[in-house]
Amino acid sequence: MIRRTLLCAFSLGAMVSAIPAAAQIPARPITLIVPFAAGGNLDLVARIIAPPMAKLLGQPVVVQNKAGAGGAIGASEVARAEPDGATLLVSTPNAIVVLPKMAPTTYDVNNFASVGLISSTSQVLVIKTDNPKFNTMAQFLAYTKANPGKVSIAHSGIGTTNHVAIMQLQSVAGLDMNVVAYKGSGPAIVDLLGGQVDVLLDQLSSSINNIKAGRASALTVLSNERDPLLPQAPGTKEVGLAALDVSTTTGLLAPAKTPPATLAALHAALEKVLQDEQVKEQLLKVGSTARPGPADIFTTMLQKEEAQAKALAQAGKLKID
Repeated sequence: MIRRTLLCAFSLGAMVSAIPAAAQIPARPITLIVPFAAGGNLDLVARIIAPPMAKLLGQPVVVQNKAGAGGAIGASEVARAEPDGATLLVSTPNAIVVLPKMAPTTYDVNNFASVGLISSTSQVLVIKTDNPKFNTMAQFLAYTKANPGKVSIAHSGIGTTNHVAIMQLQSVAGLDMNVVAYKGSGPAIVDLLGGQVDVLLDQLSSSINNIKAGRASALTVLSNERDPLLPQAPGTKEVGLAALDVSTTTGLLAPAKTPPATLAALHAALEKVLQDEQVKEQLLKVGSTARPGPADIFTTMLQKEEAQAKALAQAGKLKID
């Protein structure tokens, strides 16, 4: 339904004509691979940018979910794809730089080239609204400390920003939880609402609709300040966890060795899409903020997080639960 609505919105001519640089793009459909199941943050963001990018590039842009192995299956497919701009990856830095330090992968950060940043979104600690064990962050902390290893907490995949944030939460708050990995936020949310897990650490974008509908409640956003899209949820500073201040950044990647002219054309289209007011509004509705800017910003971010992940791995702090 989301995809159909967006296609209708952009068919009304909200976007301008195709950009001249699109001549550098192959004359065939472009695939945006999302390395997690449908319904999560990356999936929502990809389906928002796909229709207007198709209009600008003059080619169909199709979103494909390739879930599994913490994002490695989808990322591997893009890493080995023809470097012609027709196969792209919508990803967080973690799937590219953290996961290879935690589990065997067929790629590393050098197998990708940055097209640009897409968006950023808050992370949030979510429970089912009628959770019988705790309903506030204070109750959650007290119950979890009193019952080590008995509270189950879900995340969207091994090595994801959510997974790493759970490690940080346990370290900062002194918690011992049963950590459960899923193939994306969508399946994790289903089990949270079904009562199979106690807590979910998720992007706001993939949980906000359930929170607004009253099916789920947010214990805290994982940033020091409250998120304006979720003003009822306290920030970590308010709940005594100021050292926990994280968010999720999403970007667009191409295979390494993609020609510079092709990367420039893709970046130009992405920039124009992210500067469009309709796109900004659509992203805000799902809890994300557009992040237009030079492609090398995402490159620098990947390099910085690669160095941090390497240091953590050498210290033995990146382990699969």
